[in-house]
Amino acid sequence: MRKPLIAGNWKMNLTLDEGCELVKSLKINNDVDVIVAPSFVNLLGINKVIVENKLNIKVAAQNMHFEKSGAFTGEVSGEMLLNIGINTAIIGHSERRDIFGETNEIIEKKVLSALNQNISVILCVGEHIEDRESGKHENVVISQIEYALKNVDEKDMENIVIAYEPVWAIGTGKTASSNDAETMHLTIRNFIAKKFNSDVAQNIRILYGGSVKPQNIKELMSMNNIDGALVGGASLKSESFNQLINFNK
Repeated sequence: MRKPLIAGNWKMNLTLDEGCELVKSLKINNDVDVIVAPSFVNLLGINKVIVENKLNIKVAAQNMHFEKSGAFTGEVSGEMLLNIGINTAIIGHSERRDIFGETNEIIEKKVLSALNQNISVILCVGEHIEDRESGKHENVVISQIEYALKNVDEKDMENIVIAYEPVWAIGTGKTASSNDAETMHLTIRNFIAKKFNSDVAQNIRILYGGSVKPQNIKELMSMNNIDGALVGGASLKSESFNQLINFNK
């Protein structure tokens, strides 16, 4: 059985004080893994509060550079993350792709760099509305995964989570129907089985993201191939984040 994972991507929200108060207010469900992804400047402080309060929460970075060091103003390396106790990174989020111009090639470099430094990866993939309306959505998503994982070894797949986030549903209030999301998750799992093997496919966790909220989490999580959620806005407030974490209560 794949253990459910609820990950809160805080994006460019919450000060250090606000983030610390939020994690301390979470009612952790030991049947569910919980991740929070604060901004770079708050990673150390949030992680310190979690450790000091012995909270069963993991902290992830929202991004990382593929080079270990160098003249890359404004970037953060894997070594820097590891040095402050962070060993998970979100890579390939649609906002990184669309706003900051990250290509499949850049994302593939980041995935390999993270894995080579023992940093676990939450790999984000997803289609735009025109892809879905034209029937190309599955091809678009699978091509993103295929490129990102083309040089990844089977053993490293233990350190990868895939997050399917249809771009048209992120922050819009729109959500893919549970059946549409399930269909894409099954397509992804079938591709992983073909590229690697059935064991890897059955063990990998595939999250759904895109306007996930307390009102739809139970239906989404009832699907066989949806193993959790990568959540934006609903992870910024204690009440809604707690409801997501405890969807099975």
